[in-house]
Amino acid sequence: MQSKLSDIELIEQTLAGNQSAYADLVKRHQRFVFTLAMRFSKSREDAEEIAQDCFIKAYRALAAYNAQAKFSTWLYTIVYNTAMTFLRKKRIATDSVDDENIYIQVENHESAYDGDNVENKSRSFYLNKAIDQLLPDDAIIITLFYKSEQSLEEIAQTLGIEANTVKVKLFRARQRLKEKLERNLKHEVKELI
Repeated sequence: MQSKLSDIELIEQTLAGNQSAYADLVKRHQRFVFTLAMRFSKSREDAEEIAQDCFIKAYRALAAYNAQAKFSTWLYTIVYNTAMTFLRKKRIATDSVDDENIYIQVENHESAYDGDNVENKSRSFYLNKAIDQLLPDDAIIITLFYKSEQSLEEIAQTLGIEANTVKVKLFRARQRLKEKLERNLKHEVKELI
């Protein structure tokens, strides 16, 4: 029943003391928060820690949430800031590790064979691999725009930059993504795009 409630309704219930409402809110957004954290950290363990920190910070700051903005935009701002702080503390090289096993584990969660599903998973794998090879700024803009379906204005608010800057960065990120795909797949890139 809770899952049919809007984010705002779940927030109101959480603030009124209903802890299960916050659990529903976490379930609703945990997958994408983890995806964003993975884009930054490139490590499953670090991404899990970042995601957990984000939900703790969000819970503590929930009373300060302004309902005029989308909750997801507010939450993704927390993810971005938490990930940047975490990476500064760990001093991780942002383009170091390319761990294919993480994506293989995520992609292989279904066991039934379906030709179209296999093809879609393969496309998803190569796109994720190419996005993973981008600089974190490029990866986050691509992820927010395409996977989270946020507008340029929402991304600007999340990242704390102007919408026109987001537009330029998105254009450049797409170009770099295309280059990564071309390098990784050579002739097959035309079928993917």
